This record gives sequence, structure tokens and C-alpha cells, in this order.
Amino acid sequence: MRSAFQLCLATAGKQVPSGPEWFHEVKHDGYRMLVIRENARVRLLSRNGSDWTKRYPWIAEAALKNRQRHFVIDGEVVIFGVDRISDFNALHSRKHDHEVQLYAFDVLAIGGDDLRDLPLHLRKTKLETLLAHRPDGITVAPFERGEMTGLTGAGDRSTGSRCYGAGRTARVCGTLGALSKDTKGAPHVATF
Repeated sequence: MRSAFQLCLATAGKQVPSGPEWFHEVKHDGYRMLVIRENARVRLLSRNGSDWTKRYPWIAEAALKNRQRHFVIDGEVVIFGVDRISDFNALHSRKHDHEVQLYAFDVLAIGGDDLRDLPLHLRKTKLETLLAHRPDGITVAPFERGEMTGLTGAGDRSTGSRCYGAGRTARVCGTLGALSKDTKGAPHVATF
């Protein structure tokens, strides 16, 4: 099923950007997902447009418990091990679908307003307000602004990113390493 909203996707990069104009988000090992709430209907759409709402009931229930009846969130579905590190093998196994939660890192629409043209720092503020004091299942992904301080796996986005672009773009970089249990364990850099 296609949506008017599409995910911003990664492309290969060579280095992690630094400076005060960058947000650095912890990168977990999971699947990118859009959460779309329209009144009493919630859809979880994968990056290729597949509807995974029934697969991850905890996320859908959390979206329905939110007071806001219309929103679109961009995030990553993850499952955490007892060590609070994302476990891609557990996620991929489908044996723990009821425990999968969403780490939200952007809000694309709220209350019928399309927010994609707003600067990233304003969308982050709106996302934190939308998800403040809400039930488990959807959580704002932690982030740091400015220089990266010791993260070994991160997504990096320019605070000046005005437009949330669908598809591949060069406004966001990322590294992946020891924060996730990937099969290779080797850091790499990607650009979103």
C-alpha cells in the first residue's frame, strides 16, 4: 500500500559530519517504518510500502492511545535484549513481534498539517510534544546536538534540513557499530 509520505533513505557516505548544525541520533538495528494515525485507524508502513500493522501490535496500540488523532511519524522498529541493545536477529525471527517498539526520530504531519517543510529542530520539538508522557510502544529516539560524543552508532542530520525529502538524499549521515548486534560488527557510514 502506498502512502503520500515516503521515507528518507540512506546512501553511502565517507565521513560523519560534525559541528553545531548537526543532530546525532542513536542508530539501532531495526527496520524503518512510518506510523500513520488517521482517527481510529493506524497503519505501519515499511519502506517499500508494505502494511505491517498486524505484525507489531504494541506500536499500533500506542499510536491509538495518543490524544492526537492525526499524525505521521518516521522511525525505526526495534526489539531490545536484556542488555538494552537492539537485537536484529530477534526482530527478524518474528518470535517476539508483540515486544517490538518504535524509536521515533521525526514527525512529518500532525493534526492535518504537513510538517515536512519545517526545519528539523522544529519537527523534533513537535515530536517530543506529541510523544510526551505517552504509553510505551513509541519512544522519541535520543539525540545529541553538535559534536558527536562517543556514539559508535548514529544517524546524523543537519539542523538546517528544511525539507524532509522522500527517497535518497545527502542531508543525513550515519554510522553503525557497537550499539547494535549486527552480524559483521564493522562500522560504516551512510548518508540519508
